[in-house]
Amino acid sequence: MTTFLLALNLLVTLALIGVILIQRSEGGGLGIGSGQGMGSFMSGRGTATLLTRATSVLAGIFMLLCLVLAVLNRGASSGVGSHDILAEPPAASQSAPAAPPAVPAPASPASAPTH
Repeated sequence: MTTFLLALNLLVTLALIGVILIQRSEGGGLGIGSGQGMGSFMSGRGTATLLTRATSVLAGIFMLLCLVLAVLNRGASSGVGSHDILAEPPAASQSAPAAPPAVPAPASPASAPTH
């Protein structure tokens, strides 16, 4: 299920990128050459409206798919190195570092010989 939704999300993403790149920055939409774009297919205004609506619909589908994928995978992190190192205390099986060798305490200044 997750694989299918992920593939669908990829297709929606590519379609969204394509629709956005087709639009003109001035809002003309399919503004190749004259205002007609692809002949008398649609008027310039109708093309802009169609592309704007397609962008809105694809963006909504994209956000919905992302939310569904996030909910489906919220607790499914498994694999190498996927555990949270801050969530659990260090393992007790690790040996503690070796204690430094005992060094005799220095003599106090009162008992030190003076020359």
